[in-house]
Amino acid sequence: MPDLIVRKRFLSVEEIFHEGGPVADTPLLRGAVVSVIANPFAGRYEPEIQGFMDDLRPMGLDMAARLAKALGGAGRIEGYGKGSLVGEAGELEHGALWHAPGGYAMREVIGGTKAIVPSSKKVGGMGTRLDVPVTHVNASYVRSHFDSIEIGLNDAPRADELMFALVMTTGPRVHSRSGGLEAADIKGEDGLR
Repeated sequence: MPDLIVRKRFLSVEEIFHEGGPVADTPLLRGAVVSVIANPFAGRYEPEIQGFMDDLRPMGLDMAARLAKALGGAGRIEGYGKGSLVGEAGELEHGALWHAPGGYAMREVIGGTKAIVPSSKKVGGMGTRLDVPVTHVNASYVRSHFDSIEIGLNDAPRADELMFALVMTTGPRVHSRSGGLEAADIKGEDGLR
């Protein structure tokens, strides 16, 4: 497969102390890490692209480790998600190549997760924004952790680029009170409840 050519990386951490209610004892941390790489398939249809997922795996592991560290360590992570933006000369399927390398990287770094890693992807020009969904790492039905983190860079993705993102959170939304399954009540049997 082609070489992985990284143009830039971006890492951000947001601290949320309150949403108009009482100040949280411990602020919620929400983070995103993004890598912008050359799309080796831009401008043409390539029937065999699955091998590129293996090339993306080391980058996924590095991104997941950097993000978990920035949020205080893998043991603090309670929510996660992944996303991809494909430049205009690519196709949506190129963004889908991030599913396994991004998702399994977070599972490996965090360890012991059961819930599917939610994702979003789309094709767009420079400056396109993407809402990356977040769910609890062990039970997708935990409403308190339903969230999304917007990612985007003003100069990416260029037409011949891919922009891959991982997002993580350290807990529920501040002031969560929507009911449903609580994190403390997770059975951990199926990744849902």
